[in-house]
Amino acid sequence: MKQVADAVVLSQSATTRLVTRLEDRGLLSRYLCPTDRRGIYTDVTPAGRELLDAARPTNDAALRRALDEAAGNPELTSLVAAVEAIDVPARRA
Repeated sequence: MKQVADAVVLSQSATTRLVTRLEDRGLLSRYLCPTDRRGIYTDVTPAGRELLDAARPTNDAALRRALDEAAGNPELTSLVAAVEAIDVPARRA
């Protein structure tokens, strides 16, 4: 859960509330770490994967528009190039 909180830049309590809402909608599931019962992990459910896959084209288009707009600003050109150079393994799956 801490890794999720760090990734989405939310406090741990806000992340817990978010995960609870997503779990209530059937989009995530939580399970205890098998070797340390203090640890809690999350998995995306098949319904969550389906929703993510359906949302991805809209998100990708919005990101593309934002990057194209930012590329027109000379101060952001190198930042845009760096973002575009990132290889995101989850997108290849």
